[in-house]
Amino acid sequence: MQLTDRLVADQIHAVLAAAEAGGGIAPIVDAGDPILRTPVLPFSGQVDDATLARLAEVMRATMHAAPGVGLAGPQVGVGLSIFVAEDPAAVSPEAAAVREREPLPFRTVVNASYEPSTSERVAFYEGCLSIPGYQAVVARPRTIALRGNDLDGTPIAEEVTGWSARIVAHETDHLGGILFLDKAEMRSLATNEAVARLWNQPSTQTAAAELGFTLPSSLVL
Repeated sequence: MQLTDRLVADQIHAVLAAAEAGGGIAPIVDAGDPILRTPVLPFSGQVDDATLARLAEVMRATMHAAPGVGLAGPQVGVGLSIFVAEDPAAVSPEAAAVREREPLPFRTVVNASYEPSTSERVAFYEGCLSIPGYQAVVARPRTIALRGNDLDGTPIAEEVTGWSARIVAHETDHLGGILFLDKAEMRSLATNEAVARLWNQPSTQTAAAELGFTLPSSLVL
């Protein structure tokens, strides 16, 4: 797929029209659609600020309805560098402590990029709204340096740690045409039901031993 500024603007208007017809919710694109494998364009004024803000609102409503904790532009069929994220961290205190999962207030990030800011890695099950019904273990940096802009253009330059870093990295990967399964331990692949029934421990050590995959040597538990 060859993206152009005009095509991206058309994609945005199509999503907004679909959301208006769908009670404020946009359809989520499933894996297999080329848009999920196409690196996005940076935001450079393809639409006005008000339209961009409306897109972010639709993405937030769509994320909540799914439900999920993050959603990137390509997941609603838009090849633009934008994602939304919000996590109430509704897990047990033990899981929250092991996974360093704290509530993440709603945010929109435009033109996002990240780099690991530590050699420490953490490996947990994660899923994706574009690959419904399945999860797999992905090892990711414990802490990342996030760069980008808020909706109003304010620069973002901050370190993000723990589960919030996982969400940000997952969504930013989407902007480069990368799905979480590209980085996953495929022997860990399981349905949501199997994860809930068998692998709901706070850490992934039991799953690694039973399913036969290796956790990274730099893993922090």
